[in-house]
Amino acid sequence: MKELIILCNGEPPSKQLLQKYISSAGFLIAADGGGNIALDMDIRPDVVIGDLDSFRTDQSHPFKVIQQADQETNDLEKALSLAYEKGAANVYILGATGQRLDHTLKNLSVLKQFNEQFNKLYMIDNFGTIQLLPSVFDQKIAVGSQISLFPLSGKVTGITTSGLKYPLRDEALENGVRDGSSNEVIDNPVQITYRQGDLLLFVADA
Repeated sequence: MKELIILCNGEPPSKQLLQKYISSAGFLIAADGGGNIALDMDIRPDVVIGDLDSFRTDQSHPFKVIQQADQETNDLEKALSLAYEKGAANVYILGATGQRLDHTLKNLSVLKQFNEQFNKLYMIDNFGTIQLLPSVFDQKIAVGSQISLFPLSGKVTGITTSGLKYPLRDEALENGVRDGSSNEVIDNPVQITYRQGDLLLFVADA
Protein backbone atom coordinates (compact mmCIF):
# COMPACT_ATOMS: atom_id res chain seq x y z
CA MET A 1 0.00 0.00 0.00
CA LYS A 2 1.60 3.24 -1.15
CA GLU A 3 -0.68 5.97 0.21
CA LEU A 4 -3.09 6.13 3.12
CA ILE A 5 -5.21 8.71 4.94
CA ILE A 6 -5.79 9.04 8.68
CA LEU A 7 -8.74 11.10 9.89
CA CYS A 8 -8.54 12.30 13.51
CA ASN A 9 -11.15 13.80 15.82
CA GLY A 10 -9.92 17.41 15.83
CA GLU A 11 -11.26 20.25 13.73
CA PRO A 12 -12.97 18.49 10.78
CA PRO A 13 -11.48 19.07 7.35
CA SER A 14 -13.84 20.25 4.66
CA LYS A 15 -15.55 17.43 2.81
CA GLN A 16 -13.89 18.65 -0.38
CA LEU A 17 -10.44 18.42 1.21
CA LEU A 18 -11.07 14.94 2.60
CA GLN A 19 -12.43 13.67 -0.71
CA LYS A 20 -9.42 15.12 -2.54
CA TYR A 21 -7.05 12.91 -0.55
CA ILE A 22 -9.36 9.89 -0.61
CA SER A 23 -9.44 10.07 -4.41
CA SER A 24 -5.64 9.80 -4.55
CA ALA A 25 -4.89 7.57 -1.55
CA GLY A 26 -7.99 5.40 -1.43
CA PHE A 27 -7.59 3.82 2.05
CA LEU A 28 -8.98 5.68 5.07
CA ILE A 29 -8.18 4.91 8.70
CA ALA A 30 -10.35 6.82 11.16
CA ALA A 31 -8.78 7.44 14.56
CA ASP A 32 -11.64 6.92 17.02
CA GLY A 33 -13.98 9.96 16.77
CA GLY A 34 -12.62 10.61 13.30
CA GLY A 35 -15.01 7.83 12.31
CA ASN A 36 -17.94 10.01 13.35
CA ILE A 37 -16.63 12.87 11.20
CA ALA A 38 -16.35 10.59 8.17
CA LEU A 39 -19.81 9.11 8.63
CA ASP A 40 -21.35 12.56 9.13
CA MET A 41 -19.95 13.42 5.68
CA ASP A 42 -21.38 10.17 4.24
CA ILE A 43 -17.84 8.85 3.78
CA ARG A 44 -17.13 5.29 4.89
CA PRO A 45 -13.76 4.63 6.51
CA ASP A 46 -12.01 1.35 5.85
CA VAL A 47 -11.05 0.95 9.50
CA VAL A 48 -11.83 2.73 12.77
CA ILE A 49 -9.19 2.28 15.48
CA GLY A 50 -8.74 3.72 18.98
CA ASP A 51 -9.89 3.32 22.55
CA LEU A 52 -13.38 4.10 21.20
CA ASP A 53 -14.28 6.63 23.87
CA SER A 54 -15.59 8.93 21.12
CA PHE A 55 -16.70 6.76 18.21
CA ARG A 56 -20.40 5.95 18.12
CA THR A 57 -20.51 2.18 18.66
CA ASP A 58 -24.29 1.94 19.16
CA GLN A 59 -24.84 0.62 15.65
CA SER A 60 -23.30 -1.94 13.32
CA HIS A 61 -20.97 -0.80 10.54
CA PRO A 62 -19.82 -2.42 7.28
CA PHE A 63 -16.16 -1.81 8.11
CA LYS A 64 -13.64 -3.03 10.66
CA VAL A 65 -13.62 -1.47 14.13
CA ILE A 66 -10.54 -2.12 16.27
CA GLN A 67 -10.66 -1.27 19.97
CA GLN A 68 -7.32 -0.77 21.72
CA ALA A 69 -7.79 0.35 25.30
CA ASP A 70 -4.09 1.15 25.83
CA GLN A 71 -3.93 4.62 27.42
CA GLU A 72 -0.18 4.95 26.92
CA THR A 73 -0.76 5.80 23.25
CA ASN A 74 -3.27 8.23 21.77
CA ASP A 75 -5.58 7.41 18.88
CA LEU A 76 -3.25 8.90 16.25
CA GLU A 77 -0.41 6.68 17.47
CA LYS A 78 -2.68 3.66 17.19
CA ALA A 79 -3.69 4.66 13.66
CA LEU A 80 -0.10 5.28 12.56
CA SER A 81 1.01 1.93 13.96
CA LEU A 82 -1.71 0.30 11.88
CA ALA A 83 -0.62 2.29 8.80
CA TYR A 84 2.94 1.06 9.31
CA GLU A 85 1.73 -2.55 9.64
CA LYS A 86 -0.09 -2.16 6.34
CA GLY A 87 3.13 -1.04 4.67
CA ALA A 88 2.04 2.49 3.80
CA ALA A 89 4.79 4.68 2.33
CA ASN A 90 2.99 8.04 2.36
CA VAL A 91 0.51 9.02 5.06
CA TYR A 92 -1.73 12.10 5.08
CA ILE A 93 -3.20 13.00 8.47
CA LEU A 94 -6.34 15.17 8.52
CA GLY A 95 -8.34 16.44 11.49
CA ALA A 96 -5.32 16.38 13.84
CA THR A 97 -5.29 20.12 14.62
CA GLY A 98 -7.78 22.60 16.07
CA GLN A 99 -10.15 22.32 19.02
CA ARG A 100 -8.10 21.26 22.10
CA LEU A 101 -4.60 22.73 22.00
CA ASP A 102 -3.13 19.93 24.12
CA HIS A 103 -4.32 17.39 21.54
CA THR A 104 -2.74 19.40 18.72
CA LEU A 105 0.58 19.62 20.57
CA LYS A 106 0.49 15.89 21.32
CA ASN A 107 -0.18 15.12 17.65
CA LEU A 108 2.80 17.24 16.60
CA SER A 109 4.91 15.17 18.99
CA VAL A 110 3.51 12.01 17.39
CA LEU A 111 4.51 13.43 13.99
CA LYS A 112 8.12 13.41 15.17
CA GLN A 113 7.77 9.96 16.73
CA PHE A 114 6.65 8.31 13.47
CA ASN A 115 8.39 10.50 10.89
CA GLU A 116 11.21 8.05 10.15
CA GLN A 117 8.80 5.18 9.52
CA PHE A 118 7.28 6.65 6.35
CA ASN A 119 8.58 8.27 3.17
CA LYS A 120 6.11 11.11 3.60
CA LEU A 121 4.14 12.04 6.69
CA TYR A 122 2.01 15.16 6.35
CA MET A 123 -0.47 16.78 8.73
CA ILE A 124 -3.12 18.66 6.75
CA ASP A 125 -5.99 20.96 7.73
CA ASN A 126 -8.20 23.55 6.07
CA PHE A 127 -5.40 26.13 6.29
CA GLY A 128 -2.36 24.26 5.03
CA THR A 129 0.14 21.43 5.41
CA ILE A 130 2.70 20.66 8.12
CA GLN A 131 5.66 18.33 7.77
CA LEU A 132 8.84 17.60 9.70
CA LEU A 133 11.72 18.41 7.37
CA PRO A 134 14.73 16.24 6.60
CA SER A 135 18.08 17.96 7.11
CA VAL A 136 18.20 18.66 3.36
CA PHE A 137 14.96 19.84 1.71
CA ASP A 138 14.69 20.79 -1.98
CA GLN A 139 11.21 21.18 -3.43
CA LYS A 140 9.10 23.39 -5.66
CA ILE A 141 6.46 25.42 -3.82
CA ALA A 142 4.23 27.88 -5.66
CA VAL A 143 5.69 31.39 -5.74
CA GLY A 144 3.72 33.63 -3.40
CA SER A 145 2.95 30.83 -0.95
CA GLN A 146 3.07 31.79 2.72
CA ILE A 147 5.26 29.47 4.77
CA SER A 148 6.53 29.22 8.32
CA LEU A 149 9.42 27.37 9.95
CA PHE A 150 9.16 26.29 13.59
CA PRO A 151 11.57 24.43 15.86
CA LEU A 152 9.52 21.51 17.14
CA SER A 153 11.66 20.62 20.13
CA GLY A 154 13.90 23.28 21.60
CA LYS A 155 16.42 24.58 19.10
CA VAL A 156 17.31 24.02 15.44
CA THR A 157 20.80 25.13 14.38
CA GLY A 158 22.62 25.88 11.14
CA ILE A 159 19.53 26.73 9.09
CA THR A 160 20.19 28.01 5.58
CA THR A 161 17.40 28.74 3.09
CA SER A 162 17.00 29.89 -0.49
CA GLY A 163 13.89 30.81 -2.45
CA LEU A 164 12.35 32.69 0.49
CA LYS A 165 11.70 36.40 0.91
CA TYR A 166 13.45 36.41 4.30
CA PRO A 167 16.42 34.02 3.99
CA LEU A 168 18.31 32.39 6.81
CA ARG A 169 22.06 31.97 6.51
CA ASP A 170 23.50 29.46 8.97
CA GLU A 171 21.14 30.72 11.69
CA ALA A 172 19.18 29.19 14.56
CA LEU A 173 15.52 29.07 15.53
CA GLU A 174 14.59 28.38 19.13
CA ASN A 175 11.32 28.05 21.04
CA GLY A 176 10.61 31.18 23.04
CA VAL A 177 13.49 33.02 21.38
CA ARG A 178 13.02 33.13 17.62
CA ASP A 179 10.87 31.36 15.05
CA GLY A 180 10.47 31.64 11.30
CA SER A 181 6.79 32.45 10.91
CA SER A 182 5.14 34.27 7.99
CA ASN A 183 7.76 33.96 5.27
CA GLU A 184 7.04 33.92 1.53
CA VAL A 185 8.21 31.86 -1.44
CA ILE A 186 9.80 34.09 -4.10
CA ASP A 187 11.76 31.57 -6.18
CA ASN A 188 12.07 27.86 -6.90
CA PRO A 189 13.14 25.40 -5.83
CA VAL A 190 12.84 26.18 -2.13
CA GLN A 191 15.94 24.83 -0.41
CA ILE A 192 16.24 24.43 3.35
CA THR A 193 19.12 22.78 5.16
CA TYR A 194 19.96 22.58 8.87
CA ARG A 195 22.46 20.81 11.13
CA GLN A 196 20.65 19.79 14.31
CA GLY A 197 17.12 19.76 15.72
CA ASP A 198 13.59 19.10 14.52
CA LEU A 199 12.29 21.64 12.02
CA LEU A 200 8.62 21.94 11.05
CA LEU A 201 7.53 23.46 7.76
CA PHE A 202 4.01 24.88 7.41
CA VAL A 203 2.80 25.79 3.91
CA ALA A 204 -0.43 27.77 3.84
CA ASP A 205 -3.06 26.96 1.24
CA ALA A 206 -3.37 29.63 -1.42
